[in-house]
Amino acid sequence: METRTEPAWLVVMGVSGCGKSSLGQALAADLGLPLIEGDDFHPEANIRKMQSGTPLNDEDRAGWLIRLGEELASRPAGAVLTCSALKRAYRDRLRSAVPGLRFVFMQIDKSEALARVQARSAVHIFPASLVDSQFQTLESPVGEPGVLSVPATAPLAQSAAQVRAWLQAEARPALPAAPAQS
Repeated sequence: METRTEPAWLVVMGVSGCGKSSLGQALAADLGLPLIEGDDFHPEANIRKMQSGTPLNDEDRAGWLIRLGEELASRPAGAVLTCSALKRAYRDRLRSAVPGLRFVFMQIDKSEALARVQARSAVHIFPASLVDSQFQTLESPVGEPGVLSVPATAPLAQSAAQVRAWLQAEARPALPAAPAQS
């Protein structure tokens, strides 16, 4: 990809098991931007709650979202954040920290997300029993400005290329209108 002349802030979002971390890492490397892994910023109380199988609520996520917004804003050249960003209000909270923030929504169906979470070999803060709650909380961002939807089941390289093409297209100045024919 061409060297970016403008800062770029991007959130790779979706339910647990969609592949946010994998795509986020690939995009951060491709774009030469730092990666902010959203799960690393959960307070201990949130981690304990999730590990016990209890879904987080809006109150649990409020401070976490503020912290993630601060992390994004503290990187003037841009960054890639992985964050579930399940509700419009959560995305708006992040947008208020970084105007022009873009989102890549990794769409996946519940059965595929559940299978992926169950197959994780490493100890993870998010148990498979919480996948249903993520789908219940999810407010699709499709149709919101600055959002690209990609299928979570597509090959990683294909999704990364789709995001890069989208970012390049958005960075190009609009072409002037053709002169009117007389």
